[in-house]
Amino acid sequence: MKRPEGFDERPAQPDASAGDAQAPRQRRAPLIPRRPSRDPRQDVQEAQPDPAPQDAVDEPVASTTPEEPGTSARDRAGAFAGAAGRRLGAGLGAGFSTVKDRLREYTPDEDHPESRPASEATVDDLHVDADQHHDDHEAPIGAGVRAAETAREARVAKRRRRLLERAEVRRFTRRSRHRRAAWITAASIVLVFGVSILVAVFSPLMALQTIEIKGTNRVDETQLRQALSDQIGTPLARLDFDAIKKDIAGFPLIESYVTEEAPPHTLVVTVTERTPVVAVQSGKSFDLVDPAGIVVQSSPKQPANMPVADVGNAKLGSSVFRTMTEVVLALPSTVRQQVTSVKASTADDVTLTLKDGSSVVWGNPEQSDAKAALLAALVKDHAARNPGVVVEYDVSAPDNGIIRAKK
Repeated sequence: MKRPEGFDERPAQPDASAGDAQAPRQRRAPLIPRRPSRDPRQDVQEAQPDPAPQDAVDEPVASTTPEEPGTSARDRAGAFAGAAGRRLGAGLGAGFSTVKDRLREYTPDEDHPESRPASEATVDDLHVDADQHHDDHEAPIGAGVRAAETAREARVAKRRRRLLERAEVRRFTRRSRHRRAAWITAASIVLVFGVSILVAVFSPLMALQTIEIKGTNRVDETQLRQALSDQIGTPLARLDFDAIKKDIAGFPLIESYVTEEAPPHTLVVTVTERTPVVAVQSGKSFDLVDPAGIVVQSSPKQPANMPVADVGNAKLGSSVFRTMTEVVLALPSTVRQQVTSVKASTADDVTLTLKDGSSVVWGNPEQSDAKAALLAALVKDHAARNPGVVVEYDVSAPDNGIIRAKK
C-alpha cells in the first residue's frame, strides 16, 4: 500500500480504537528563504500566516487500490484524524515562521536610528497585546517623525513660495511704486508749502509785535518807533511798506533805511542818517548841510574841518550847490581837512581855498577823482620845495597840473 510522503511508518492496528491510537508526530514545515528587503511601508498591513505549501505536509491521498483485508472504517477514521492534526500543526508553525521572518526583514529607519528595529520583535510579543500590535502595524516606528519632517518641509516650501511671489510682485510693480512715491512726495511738498503760506499770511501766529530800530544818532528812536506803531498786530507777510516809507520820510535826518523781518514777531529797521558835507552861513549861525541840500543841524560857530560853501544867490539843493558838494566829497581826507571854503558861480568854475591861503582852480566836476589825486601830489611837492609860500593850483586839466605864484 502506498503512503503519502510525510507520514511515519507504523504497523496497522486494526483492533485499536481511535482514542487509544498514538497521536501522530508533528513535523515543522521547512523555513521559507529570507526575502529581500523592501519598503517598510508595505509591511504596515497586518501579517497573516501564509497557507502551508503543498509540498510541506502531504495530505493523505485516496488510494485507488482496493483496501487491504482487515482494515476497518475505524482505522481509516483514525488515520484521517491524525493527518488533519499534523496538517493543522504544520500550518500554524509555518504561519508563525513567516511572521517571524517578515519581522526580521524589517530594518529600522536610517534617518531615525532611535527607532526600534523590527527584527527585535518576537512572535510572543504579537500575542501580548493584540490592540498594541494592531496600532504598531498601522503606524510603524519612525512614521510620526517622518510626518513631522514632511509638515516642516511643507511649511518651508510654502514660506519660500510666498517670498518668491512677493519678490515677483515687487519687481513687476517697481515702476508704479516709484511713480506713486513721486506723486506723494510732490503732493506733500505742495501741501506743506500751502499751509506755510496760509499760516504766514493770515495766521496771527506771525503777527508783528516788536519794532527794533538801529543806526540812529541824531534821530529820536522813540519818536520813530511811535510813528511805525500802526503796523503792530499785522502779519509780517502783510506789512504795508508804503505806509512805513511815508512814516520814515517825516524824519529829514534819515537819508536811507532798510527793513528786515525777523519771524515770528519782530521788524528790524536800520536807518542811515544824513551826513553834513558843507556849512552854509545863515545869519550869525551856520547850517550843516548834506549833499542833497538838507540841513542836518545848526551850529552857532563854524565847524572845524568842514568847508563853508559860498552859494551866493543859488539855493540849497540846486545844481551849483550839488556840484560844490560833489567836489568836496571827491577830495582825499588829507586835502579835505585843509579846505576852508568852496565857491562857484556856475557848475564849471568851482574854486577851493586852503588854510594857508592858497587856492585851487577845479573847474567842472568831471574827472573829480583824477583831479583829486593830482591836487594831492602838487600840494605835497610844493610843501617840500617852498613851504609857506602862497600859490595857486590849477587842476582843471587833470593830465597837466600847474602851480602858479599867487599875486
